[in-house]
Amino acid sequence: MARHDLDVLAQVDPQVYEAIIHEEERQSNHLELIASENWTSKAVRQAVGSVMTDKYAEGYPGHRYYGGCEYMDVVERLAQERVKKLFSAEHANVQPHAGAPANLAVYFTALKPGDRVLGMNLSHGGHLTHGSPVNFSGKLYQVESYGVDRETERLDMDQVREIAKAFQPHMIVAGASAYPRILDFKAFRDIANEVGALLMVDMAHIAGLVAAGLHPSPVGFADFVTSTTHKTLRGPRGGFILTNEAWGKKIDKTIFPGLQGGPLMNLIAGKAVAFGEALTPSFRQYQVQVVENAHRLAQQLMDRGLRLVSGGTDNHLMLVDTKHSGITGLEAQERLAQVGITVNKNTIPFETEKPTVTSGIRLGTPQITTRGFKAEQIDALADIIVETIQAPHDFNPEPLRRRVEALAHEFPLPGLDD
Repeated sequence: MARHDLDVLAQVDPQVYEAIIHEEERQSNHLELIASENWTSKAVRQAVGSVMTDKYAEGYPGHRYYGGCEYMDVVERLAQERVKKLFSAEHANVQPHAGAPANLAVYFTALKPGDRVLGMNLSHGGHLTHGSPVNFSGKLYQVESYGVDRETERLDMDQVREIAKAFQPHMIVAGASAYPRILDFKAFRDIANEVGALLMVDMAHIAGLVAAGLHPSPVGFADFVTSTTHKTLRGPRGGFILTNEAWGKKIDKTIFPGLQGGPLMNLIAGKAVAFGEALTPSFRQYQVQVVENAHRLAQQLMDRGLRLVSGGTDNHLMLVDTKHSGITGLEAQERLAQVGITVNKNTIPFETEKPTVTSGIRLGTPQITTRGFKAEQIDALADIIVETIQAPHDFNPEPLRRRVEALAHEFPLPGLDD
């Protein structure tokens, strides 16, 4: 965001202004490799920061509870139609404030408390809302989990089928927050049919790849598809739900008035812009580069001696087994932070450390691809990551930090003042 756009804020609240400026500087000078983060376009940020933030619009287009919503209807209809076109879906609800409320809405629509849910094990790559015992999904429902094969570290759909047959779930949840391989949605659908279960797919991480045709689409296989709008979609923070017409009205009633009041219309405006951007040829070219960068980074890290879970990646992210290199995920995260690379510690399959420590880190390429990174920069980045992870405990981070800053300055974030 241009600093002159914040001139009023600087005068009214210099403390918040300074925090924003410092965060801009941090993002500019660091390389962000958190797989769930990205950098929106200037158009998206302008929509999110617009007067749309000031209007209450409870209800849906054409059926609002407040007056003065005619332009809210325009924006929400644009978001609905664009996301339906993007994913070839029958019905879309674009009001969920985030991915977790979107998942909650599906559960509340299709399940009763105490029903059985089969989801992916959190330490194997699943998400909190897929049945973790510390989450509402694990508290409201009976949960069983499936995970990856110990040898291949990939999903074995025959194993998933056997677990489903034994557990007889009312709903199967597919999708992951840290699984680097292609998900077979047809196989999940077949298993759901065999056991008489509904199928929900949470495609939050891979939505951009799905939109670009670089990952199989869950639409047409799943009864419900949920997603966030940030991550690979490169939109504002928020969520949406895709389903068929038979479930559409029920989902809408669960979102409002069931779970949420007034929708965040500024974010829905940002979603509309992002969905429009995702329908362009340039967006597909960007997603192709995201995947190419991920494949190259994974291979370069392995060539330099790091161990990656499942031996690589098919999508935008990878998991590094840092214990294989002699340090925990927390230590790796902290070391990389010292040199200006932002990652998150992450559990790996058959984890032996606490979730606050972990045995691995998760790396993703969406944001560095937004900056313009290609093969040459990926190779340089791989060198820095490996040198940092393999360095002695008393290493000097400054030489590596200077190399990171040189890459960051060569490829600045778009939409920021110099």
